[in-house]
Amino acid sequence: MSEESTARELGRVAKATGVVGAMTLLSRFSGLARDIVIGYLLGARSAADAFFVAFRIPNLLRRLTAEGALSAGFVPVLSEVLATRGRREAVEASRVIVTFAVLCLLLVTAAGVLFPSPLTWLFAPGFAAAPEKFSLAVRLVRIMFPTVFFVSLVALCMGYLNTFRHFMAPSLAPVLLNLSIIAAAFLSIPLLSQPAMGLAYGVLLGGAAQLVLQLPFLRRHGFSWKPSVNFRSPALLKFLRLMGPAVIGAAVYQLNVLVSTILASLLEPGSVSYLYYADRLLQFPLGVFAVALGTAALPSFSSLAARHDTEGLRTTLGYSLRMVNFISLPSALGLMVVAVPAFSLLFQRGAFAAADVAACARALIFLALGLWAVSGARVLVPMFHAMQDTRTPVRVAFWTFVLNFVLSLALMGRVATGGADNPFVTAVAALGGGIGVLSLSYAGLALANSLSATFQFVALMWLMTRRLRGFAWDDYWSSLWRNLVAGTVMAVPLFLVAGRVPWGSAATPLAQVSGFVALLAGGVVLYAAAARLLRSPDWPLARRMGISLIERFPISHAKK
Repeated sequence: MSEESTARELGRVAKATGVVGAMTLLSRFSGLARDIVIGYLLGARSAADAFFVAFRIPNLLRRLTAEGALSAGFVPVLSEVLATRGRREAVEASRVIVTFAVLCLLLVTAAGVLFPSPLTWLFAPGFAAAPEKFSLAVRLVRIMFPTVFFVSLVALCMGYLNTFRHFMAPSLAPVLLNLSIIAAAFLSIPLLSQPAMGLAYGVLLGGAAQLVLQLPFLRRHGFSWKPSVNFRSPALLKFLRLMGPAVIGAAVYQLNVLVSTILASLLEPGSVSYLYYADRLLQFPLGVFAVALGTAALPSFSSLAARHDTEGLRTTLGYSLRMVNFISLPSALGLMVVAVPAFSLLFQRGAFAAADVAACARALIFLALGLWAVSGARVLVPMFHAMQDTRTPVRVAFWTFVLNFVLSLALMGRVATGGADNPFVTAVAALGGGIGVLSLSYAGLALANSLSATFQFVALMWLMTRRLRGFAWDDYWSSLWRNLVAGTVMAVPLFLVAGRVPWGSAATPLAQVSGFVALLAGGVVLYAAAARLLRSPDWPLARRMGISLIERFPISHAKK
């Protein structure tokens, strides 16, 4: 790969990351507003636990598709057809795959709507001991489950549009979901006695709105919804072969979150909600940068893999992982420092009490320990998929899943058996009693997630290095230690300042907002200055990506 080709490919990744990052930033802000509304209405009590479990079911399946199986199989296959047989054949292949997916999704959706009780028990067996909470969760699952149909089709739309280097519409889709939930929350308050029901209808409406948003962009890029039942198509067979194992391989982090949800349902009331709110703040830097980078890099990885350009793959992967270091390390340290201020400012009102702030902050600190590893895996897994290898991530995923479960039992402490009439709860209590090391409750589940994610990243990195027959380790380690030192230089003074600022009911809203903005601005300035003084090799690359993000942000275009 020539230097000119390398620069062009890295430029594509930077620009695409800017587009996805800008749209994801809008999505995260709207998601934050959504969670503030949910926190105000439901707090972190039983109704909130029921809603979050019910919401997590379609949300988990969305991440298994939108960030996993469907895109993992669709983009490499479509990129290969486009590169070898042209646009017309690529459109035909997409029609076959979408037709097959629609038929399967209709069956899955019907099963979820008809049998919500077993699904709810699978995700939250601990709710069986609280009949009212379990009944509410079942009703919410039945309302929200059809969202799976819509968001899975959106995932296929995303794969098609990303193959043709269009990233805006798929990345903007979650904004509509968040706005629909917020609107439904306010409109349903005078109509429904249980606010969680209104939120559920908002989720369903938002799922449909996301799909509608894609339609004009799909038409512009030549996509056709006309069914094609050529189910012997080589493209469909290869898609299915790649998609099957990718369900586990690309979404192991989400499966670990599912395990945490199940186990949290066995702990003190509010544990599910604490982990949910903590994960939402963690998803802010993870979604804006790591997921955006993985999404933007997948078409480039696929194109390079189709040309068997090993040197180009090494260069692009090195660039991507260095960007992960530059963003995720200070983000993790920053989240730990501002955990209490963030939850106090954003959520402490209505049903969300000061005790909930402390509990959510504790969960976030332990989750943030694994942000660096989760971000790196979000880049490495698409790399394997681009090389049409979904089996290797599956093998790593299996051991990661096992490790997460064992560590969770070892760190969560004792669980209430609820009369010991539930065999699953009884088994978990017995296992936890046998291998228990610490009694960290829900924080132990967060720590188990971080430790297992670190194992996943290290294992994937070792295997990918062998696959590529080398890697620029000197540049990587130089990036890692410089960014870690710069992040520490940023975090220490912020920690000292944050501890002296009153938060929650002890301060006015204006004082909290001013203090929080000052912390964020100070953190950015300190980190940028430290990175430049330490001569971080990632500074020019990050600057290029930041400029691209600003240029692609809708507000900047509006001003022009």
